[in-house]
Amino acid sequence: MTATLQEIGPDSSLLLVDDDEPFLRRLERAMEKRGFDVSAVGSVAEGIAKAQSAPSAYAVIDLRLEDGNGLDVVERLRERRPDCRIVVLTGYGAIATAVAAVKIGATDYLSKPADANDITNALLSREGDLPPPPENPMSADRVRWEHIQRVYELCDRNVSETARRLNMHRRTLQRILAKRSPK
Repeated sequence: MTATLQEIGPDSSLLLVDDDEPFLRRLERAMEKRGFDVSAVGSVAEGIAKAQSAPSAYAVIDLRLEDGNGLDVVERLRERRPDCRIVVLTGYGAIATAVAAVKIGATDYLSKPADANDITNALLSREGDLPPPPENPMSADRVRWEHIQRVYELCDRNVSETARRLNMHRRTLQRILAKRSPK
């Protein structure tokens, strides 16, 4: 789906914040082709400065940046422009960070690699619209692993407490935590 200026609205300003320079430049060009007026920056400090000086109508912000957390930019942007539609991108998708992003004002949360079409659809979706089903959803093993990681983080990374809350043996949990995340 290609967005038209009418779908974007009268204010087509878009703030992109990502420290992956090649990805940022590709996304910048793709979003300009879709009718957005793009400002691209590569750090939290630059993102906050842009949010303060000229808050945009749309924003795509990476969660983990070299100089901090992208959620700081989300908060600042939400303070300055409450109607801003914000999509948080991350290469480290976890339920806990998705919930945190939405609680502080993000409109949507996408895992990388997200293409320009996915991002445009997320930016232009309206309240109550259900997103289309994912092309390649997480496997059941990955969902289980995400849940375990979330509970582990909520228990302040205490293995014994996490095992008790998940009703599993501590050693089993330690083995799961020692492995890499499933695909």
